Amino acid sequence: IDAYGPISDNAGGIAEMSGLPETVRGLTDCLDAAGNTTAAIGKGFAIGSAALVSLALFGAFTVRAKVTSVDILNPWVFTGLLFGAMMPYAFAAWTMKSVGTAANDMVKECLEQFPKIMGPEKMAPDYERCIRISTEASLREMLAPGALVILSPLVAGFGFGKNCCAGLLSGALVSSVQLAISMSNTGGAWDNSKKYISAG
Repeated sequence: IDAYGPISDNAGGIAEMSGLPETVRGLTDCLDAAGNTTAAIGKGFAIGSAALVSLALFGAFTVRAKVTSVDILNPWVFTGLLFGAMMPYAFAAWTMKSVGTAANDMVKECLEQFPKIMGPEKMAPDYERCIRISTEASLREMLAPGALVILSPLVAGFGFGKNCCAGLLSGALVSSVQLAISMSNTGGAWDNSKKYISAG
């Protein structure tokens, strides 16, 4: 369900590059628009299950740490709640910035290779270098978001106590579910809007 849209979108790109009639691109755009809807539905199920798993893990934490209640009137709990609510947005911003950085590196490499491929040198495309750029960028750029997710509960728990950590986890849980639902739906909606505008 989730892969339906990207496959249709790639098929449309191949049809356009192959010089097929515009009607083929129109059909693949319709399939891609339907795929965006099915992808949003599939992601909704994934988000719901992830939220329930996170809630179960939070329950396990409260049992092991002997946290009987999460009182937001407690200043440490409220502090953790605020930071936890901001964490998903920071994570999303870092990952989107990382995608832009990796894509920029790939564009530079393509701009460097294309003149040599199309020119008199007739150089063979260096696919391995492109793959290496993507792989190294994906590993390098995920260090900061990964450290945020792994270290923030440890810093909150060991540095400020179990109540602060409980607030951090609960804030991150609530905020991330809302953000995930928003992002999964708006992405498909924007893509469909672009197609409707392009179609006139």
